[in-house]
Amino acid sequence: MKKFFLSGILISVALLNAWGVVSLDDFLSRKEVKEVRALKNEPGFERVLEVMIEQPIDHRNPDGGTFTQRIYISHVDPSKPVVMITAGYDASYYYTSEITTKLKCNQLMVEHRYFGRSRPDSIQWQYLDTWQAASDHHRIVEMFKEIYPEQWISTGISKGGQTVIYHSYYYPEDVDVRVPYVAPLNFGLEDERIYSFLDQVGTARERRKIKNFQKMALKFQELYMPAFKAFSEEKEYTYKLAGGVEKAYEYCVLEYSFAYWQWSYVSMNMIPGRNASPEEVVAHMNRVGGFDYFSDESILELRPFFYQALTEMGYYGYDLNAFQKYLKHVDNPVFTFTLSKEMEAPFNEELSIKLQEFVTEEADNFIYIYGEYDTWSATAVSHTGTTNSKIFVKEAGSHRTRISNMPEEQKAEVYSTLNSFLQ
Repeated sequence: MKKFFLSGILISVALLNAWGVVSLDDFLSRKEVKEVRALKNEPGFERVLEVMIEQPIDHRNPDGGTFTQRIYISHVDPSKPVVMITAGYDASYYYTSEITTKLKCNQLMVEHRYFGRSRPDSIQWQYLDTWQAASDHHRIVEMFKEIYPEQWISTGISKGGQTVIYHSYYYPEDVDVRVPYVAPLNFGLEDERIYSFLDQVGTARERRKIKNFQKMALKFQELYMPAFKAFSEEKEYTYKLAGGVEKAYEYCVLEYSFAYWQWSYVSMNMIPGRNASPEEVVAHMNRVGGFDYFSDESILELRPFFYQALTEMGYYGYDLNAFQKYLKHVDNPVFTFTLSKEMEAPFNEELSIKLQEFVTEEADNFIYIYGEYDTWSATAVSHTGTTNSKIFVKEAGSHRTRISNMPEEQKAEVYSTLNSFLQ
């Protein structure tokens, strides 16, 4: 139990509005809270609320412009811990973390700045950086610790997991335990560790089958193009930003191996051969990678993500060596086409180096969770140096790896580690 000292007299937090310094209702009446909407209660919670909180666009100039940031509050009891989910993207749907369910505790789910409803009226891209986002989360922690003074666990999936790492890098005292899922730690605009990973993952036979499918899809692209165009028209996908429909098709083929191992949606025996119809080949490619990823609609929606990836978080491209003779349109596979020409986006190499030093020298009480076959494991946190943090890798796991689908022994070790960090 945390305690406060007033005039030399010990006052337990339990006397201050039943653990919290302020009640949830008092908090909701503050001027920073711009909107409150009650959601259907989920099992285990007293209340579930969608709240819009006012935040500075620039935390270095808090008296300047503002935007409202979406937070879901799942309230149980202020005497219990709180799990803060950093969504990393749009948080248009609410969910309960498996860690929240395990601990039977409170939860905050925070939409990332510039995504979903958490957008300023005018987008100023220079304020979409990891420090500003971490400062959003820091301010949220400071505000909500008045309600929830007990232990805090931050967690997030993929980019949300990266956000967990960045938040603790900038504000190491904010939370007690961090659990990033499948979170890459990229070292460059085009982290070539991805290519080495794809040359080694799975068996040699599996890798050959995937590469042969990609070669087939490129070599005979005139055969498959009508089906690709028809599929795209049906879904109302356009590809102007990617450079046109033909170029988008080649991007989709190049993306195939990355997406195949990342998600593991289909088994190896489902990969089509030359006897398959163009419609079957195109449907399979979409099932594995999703053509919408290269569509104008998706790129515009995800532009805040691409901006962060291309300026600070790092990303990937494609190794063209095996496909060069079949390519007719793609020559530079780096994702700079996702940004407008007016957007200045130099990549910050120095931050990646500092992050690597942080995770090996200072980042205590982290539980990193990865899937062995997930392509993003190529750039995973690979060692924890002198810290007490632990890395858990699910054998043959994908980007969908969670504690709940780990083997029982590994699952027990994760929760044992979590409990030890909460002591």
